[in-house]
Amino acid sequence: MDDRTVQALRRVPLFSSLPERVLRRLAEVAVRRVYEPGAVVIVEGEPCQQVYFVAEGQVRVTRTASDGREQVLARLGPGGALNVVPPFLPRKVNHATVQALTQVVLYAVAVPDFLHLVNECPELARVLLDDFARRLDHLSRLVEDLSLRTVRGRLARFLLEHVEEGKGKPEAVSRRWTQEEIAAQIGTVREVVGRTLRAFARAGLLKVERHRIVLLDREGLEEEAGR
Repeated sequence: MDDRTVQALRRVPLFSSLPERVLRRLAEVAVRRVYEPGAVVIVEGEPCQQVYFVAEGQVRVTRTASDGREQVLARLGPGGALNVVPPFLPRKVNHATVQALTQVVLYAVAVPDFLHLVNECPELARVLLDDFARRLDHLSRLVEDLSLRTVRGRLARFLLEHVEEGKGKPEAVSRRWTQEEIAAQIGTVREVVGRTLRAFARAGLLKVERHRIVLLDREGLEEEAGR
């Protein structure tokens, strides 16, 4: 066993509270893997063969509808756990597709080794249960948004949640999101996002300059976000 693997796993926030003996058991079966931006790590619907833990970088987790539309379920960084649910289900298939957004360093554990460790190490089971709880809370809020809020409300909330910090400057969305990316995040299609952004601009709530979304009326957007 490589002590560097133990040190790397210790830096993963999800594992920071684990005892040394558990980290060493995990390091014995974990394999370090590096993926370049755009690489697909997991494909939805394929057999689940490994569990992954994010050590460095960012990944995007999506599901695809029958009509080809994507819904972004999460963006995960260091400490994120991937594919931890399917090993406990009768049909062990991947629930979502995972793609690297940046260069990503992952530690992969084969499903039989993962299940054995969970049974052997209650401390590992507890941190995974905590992670399950956070995921369930996130998905519950996502379902609430999709079922109870209009597209205008979801888009307004998305914009408000992604405002960059900076004093003395007009509030703006933190990065240059494409309309397709926003659509995937809020559960709609690019054309609807475009129409809604134009409607917000006509209402004086925002403006788009050089592909950057600048907020002009935060209170108005907050009112929209509540719908």
